[in-house]
Amino acid sequence: MKHLNILLPVLIFILFCSPVMAVEHLRLATTTSTENSGLLASLLPPFEQLNNCKIDVIAVGTGKAIKLGETGDVDVILVHARSKEDKFVAAGFGIDRRDVMYNDFVVIGPTSDPAGINGQKDVAVAMGKIAAAGATFVSRGDDSGTHTREKQLWNAAAVIPAANWYLEAGRGMGEVIIMAGERQGYTLTDRGTYLAFKEKTPLQIAVEGDARLYNPYGVIMVNPERHPHVKTDLGRKFLNYLTSQPARTLISGFRKGGEQLFYVAD
Repeated sequence: MKHLNILLPVLIFILFCSPVMAVEHLRLATTTSTENSGLLASLLPPFEQLNNCKIDVIAVGTGKAIKLGETGDVDVILVHARSKEDKFVAAGFGIDRRDVMYNDFVVIGPTSDPAGINGQKDVAVAMGKIAAAGATFVSRGDDSGTHTREKQLWNAAAVIPAANWYLEAGRGMGEVIIMAGERQGYTLTDRGTYLAFKEKTPLQIAVEGDARLYNPYGVIMVNPERHPHVKTDLGRKFLNYLTSQPARTLISGFRKGGEQLFYVAD
């Protein structure tokens, strides 16, 4: 009993007063395509386990992800709109941009194909036919990388999409695919998200293969000179991981329905 009386205060001190090793958090703003496809669920856990950390993912459109980087609300961004990425870095908001992977965009639509674009190789011609037919087109409408590319394609087709056939959803890619399927309309999507949602939509690939549909992803660390609170060391470790061989193997090996969704950058 005497020993217990001595040990009890010591145990209480250890329990309540000793420092607890906190898990470090890294805030990552990325596109809905990387999350909707399921890639992040495969790619992030090995890094978290190796570095005893937790990655807090904010999956939004590329435009919003970049805004979060500009305001210092995240440590790292993983996005896919190269022109916006370059401006982000040039303005001093980001540093150490690295190519990570790529896939491609595809135009998907109903099997009835009211615009007559199935198999069309020129995506600008296909977009023009959708407009001319007044066929339903569901847009992300959210300043995402996909929405940015879509606007470029309308411009290439010399079309200003503003009629009642054009619907701006303001939603993530997965939700837009579902919405377009319900309305028997067309939409532009990255191939990875389409393959992940293929069993949930009646839509099929109508246009693919045009060089203008190439879709590269880049990772950028938020500049600590702009925002000193960002996790510089952990952020750089994350950039190193995404471009390492183990991560490249996971990216190349990630599949849905037996199909590869992403390809590592050269």
